[in-house]
This record gives sequence, C-alpha cells and structure tokens, in this order.
Amino acid sequence: MSTQNAINWPEKYLPGTGDNFVSNEVIVPGVTAARVWRFLTDTSQWEGYYDNVADISFPQGDGPRLKDDLAFSFGTFGFPPLDARVVEFQAPAEGTPGRLSWTAKQDGAPEERLDVLHAWLVEDLPGGRVRILTQETQIGQPAAALAQERPNPMLNGHQAWLDGLVGAASE
Repeated sequence: MSTQNAINWPEKYLPGTGDNFVSNEVIVPGVTAARVWRFLTDTSQWEGYYDNVADISFPQGDGPRLKDDLAFSFGTFGFPPLDARVVEFQAPAEGTPGRLSWTAKQDGAPEERLDVLHAWLVEDLPGGRVRILTQETQIGQPAAALAQERPNPMLNGHQAWLDGLVGAASE
C-alpha cells in the first residue's frame, strides 16, 4: 500500500472555506519530479506551455526562477497583474515531494479584491511515474463569480497548466 502526500494549507486558505476552490491532478509515466520542477519553478518557461499567464515581473529584481519568499506578479484569468509571494518552496528529493505555493492578491474596491493561495505538489511514484497536484483557494467577490461559471474556468485553466507542464517536461 502506498500513501500520497497532500498540500500544506494555512488555515486561512483551507479548502472549502473560501469562495472558490479547485483541485487538479495528473499521474504520468516517463518523467521525473526533478524535471517537472525545473519547468514549474522557471517562470520564463510558463508562457511557452501555458497560455493563461502573462506579464510576469519581479518588482525586486529577482527571478525568473521562483524561490522561498520571492515577490513576483503576473496576470491570469483576465485579472490585472496580481501581487504574489512564494510562501512554500521545497525542491523534490529522494522520498520527499516538491512543494511550491504562493499567495496572490489584488487590492481595490470590495468587488475587486482577491486573495489566493495556489499550491503545487510534485512527487515521484514507484514505477517511473510522477504525480503533479495543484490546488487553489480563492477569497473575494471575483472568486465567487468564477466559482458560479460552468464550466469553472479555474478548473479548466489549471488543467491546461498541468497538461502544458507535463508536455514541456516530457520533451
């Protein structure tokens, strides 16, 4: 029997407590967590395999590789660029999953405010497989509106990100 790891959730963003939550996962053969990690943490690669991200910038001059406590901004889902900060960064290693999460915020009038935690877990599985799990909790009126759309654009957008990430790492 094998157990799988889970996302580490700060209490504020626990799934089911915000206005929108989605979970996407793939398990694929023939690629390693280390290779996936390289494409996930290098933001200069994102636009090459995911078309729902734009305007990535690093206000403090760092980047393009993500690291713990790094501030960055990016546009997605039609929102103006969100101010983001990496809050968990652990590269995958033997027996240890890769963990990446960031908060992203949009300030403004109450109907524009958005507060997000987007988390990733990347782990090697037996048999030459890799598991990639991405989950996001969103808080705010724009998130509640997204959650009512069918199909849910965030669910589909994150699946496109996963599919593109696997494709890039498999080349």
